Amino acid sequence: MQSAARLTRLLEAVLDVGAGLDPRTTLERLVAGAAELTGAAHACLAAPPDAPEDLTGIRAGRAPDPGAHPAHPLRVPVRAGDEEVGELCLAGRSDGRPYTAEDEQVLRVLAAQAGLAIGNARLYGTARQRARWLKGAAAVTTALLTGRTDDALTTVAERARLLAGASAGVILQPTAEGGMEIVTASAPDDPDGIVGAVIAPGSPVLEQLLGGEPVFVADSATDPRMTTRVRHRFGPSMMLPLQAQGRLIGTLALPRRRGDRPYTAVEKLLATQFASQAALALVLADARRGRARLAVYEDRDRIARDLHDLVVQRLFATGMTLESTLRRPGADDVRDLLGRAVEELRSTVQEVRTAIFALQQPPADPPAGPRGRVLRETATAAALLGFAPATRFTGAVDSVVSDEVLEPLLTALRRALAAVVRRREEVTRVEVSVDATGDAVRLTVRDDGGTGTTVRWESRL
Repeated sequence: MQSAARLTRLLEAVLDVGAGLDPRTTLERLVAGAAELTGAAHACLAAPPDAPEDLTGIRAGRAPDPGAHPAHPLRVPVRAGDEEVGELCLAGRSDGRPYTAEDEQVLRVLAAQAGLAIGNARLYGTARQRARWLKGAAAVTTALLTGRTDDALTTVAERARLLAGASAGVILQPTAEGGMEIVTASAPDDPDGIVGAVIAPGSPVLEQLLGGEPVFVADSATDPRMTTRVRHRFGPSMMLPLQAQGRLIGTLALPRRRGDRPYTAVEKLLATQFASQAALALVLADARRGRARLAVYEDRDRIARDLHDLVVQRLFATGMTLESTLRRPGADDVRDLLGRAVEELRSTVQEVRTAIFALQQPPADPPAGPRGRVLRETATAAALLGFAPATRFTGAVDSVVSDEVLEPLLTALRRALAAVVRRREEVTRVEVSVDATGDAVRLTVRDDGGTGTTVRWESRL
């Protein structure tokens, strides 16, 4: 090729690098230009065995045929910064002549441009990765702090799995025995048997995890530090501490399948930063839920005090007034009416006191004690009946009813309420009474369905 034409073609190849072409197209044109400018029969951009994995996806050009003219190969390294990322290779010339120093110089210019294109592609890819992880972290933080998710740990695991291109997103938390257990997992391709898997106490990896240090594993199946029963399913893995404000919430693990590409340094850095942000969001969300629970509890406590101080006292005073009226001369004509009114007031006072007790239970805790357990059963029946049974307690129920007596009482209550639910079309009122006065506890369940039914159960204390 004549020198002027060759220089023009070389400039065109160089300018292609900055022409806005995608990396693959740019490299293909550089390789084609190398073949054209040197008269090579074959040219390619080859990656060495230890080349970074991101180069393997942008190989370009015609495959080399070293067997064509093995006596006249020409290879020039391609560098991105200080790192060698491949070789620009030529093999064979149509005229059989060896390559000249000028050919080598042309190839070095093109190799430099190839390195520049690869470096630019890496920077662009890193910027896109960073943007994706930052966007993902922001989405998780927003979801947790605005209460748009019911399961915070699963939300973190699912988003991290998608961002990392992992086959599973797993959250582990410390166990009482000193190990770590998988408590939630996002693994759509392999959901069985992951949750509940345990890293046993004494495992070499635990010291790092419990110390809040990240652990990077090349192959989970063969790494001696990995001891869970599901380790054989996975290959490259990241195990990242979920730690914020000095508190270790757990570990975020992002395993890939065996044979998948290992994580890059950039991916490890971005995932570690995501885990730190997610941990902070989890801590803040937990604090937010705590404040909300406290506000609800305080409100319920205020309502309970108002009911006790105002409603119960007024009902009690009204009942006393009616009882005194019964004792007056000439009250015979209204004695029955007044008697029923007094009984209704007593019943109402019992129901209000039961409501006060329910309001005083912590809103997020399961009901405790005999009263709480009975109320849980009546609340379950209420969901099926469409109205709440009237529930009253007499005597020191929580103090005198033991667990041995409570369990059969609850069984009898469930059976009685189940019978009422089966006839719910004809039932408009249900009364549940637990009387723990004297030396026995008595359960009574009444309803107004049809002619009305009454179930009684009794046990000595």
